[in-house]
Amino acid sequence: MFSLITLLCFCGILLPPTLLLCLVYPLNRRAAIAVSNYITCICARKVFAVLKMYRQFNFLGDKEGLKNLPDQFIVISNHQSLFDIVVYLKYFGGLKARFVAKDNLAKVPMVGKMLKSQQHCMIPRKGSPSVAMKSIDRFGVSIMGKRQYPVIFPEGTRSKDGNLNQFYSAGFRRLVAATKLPVAVCALDGGWKISNLDSIMKNLRRGAYRVKVLKVYDAPKDKEEEKKILEESRDLIQNQLDAWRKLPENSLEV
Repeated sequence: MFSLITLLCFCGILLPPTLLLCLVYPLNRRAAIAVSNYITCICARKVFAVLKMYRQFNFLGDKEGLKNLPDQFIVISNHQSLFDIVVYLKYFGGLKARFVAKDNLAKVPMVGKMLKSQQHCMIPRKGSPSVAMKSIDRFGVSIMGKRQYPVIFPEGTRSKDGNLNQFYSAGFRRLVAATKLPVAVCALDGGWKISNLDSIMKNLRRGAYRVKVLKVYDAPKDKEEEKKILEESRDLIQNQLDAWRKLPENSLEV
């Protein structure tokens, strides 16, 4: 019963702005941005409120780590589901975070048009690496001018079982070169349990989506520092995942 109520609430929250975004996107860029911002800030908050009310599913964002963040920074994070985007938009306040994502997300209703409207970085899934690197260069120039902060997932793809995959350096290094920003290492967990419709209905009940800033590095000065940050960040994230998974069920600790 509560699963049905949850789905109906989701439809009521997301369907009208999704249809409106699809309508205005090809006609008016400002209107598309306004609708995208509404989805990002208002709808995301409502979705998490519904999850907490009907499924006892909690968003647990660590607030202490946010206090140590500089004005602008790059985020390195593990990646578990499409919901990671919503989680970070909520965690960082909604309008400043911008993601490095694969362009196949453009095919996802609402998500693709929202990402394009807000000028996130859409990396071509197919094609030469040079095309992808040029996309990151343009993205870097854009975010620096708007005082935004980019979020990149070095794994390159979502983890289907929650286990941490290999980190790849190319996109991160290009983003560092384009922005010269400090690097905030973040961990999240919970997304792999709700990565598709079946798992959403099965695992939402009394679950949690956790996110936390683990460490902030000064902007790396050379390739050795970039390599060190990537290696240490993977260890930091793995340690945090291990700690979270030792918590008792229904724990609200983050």
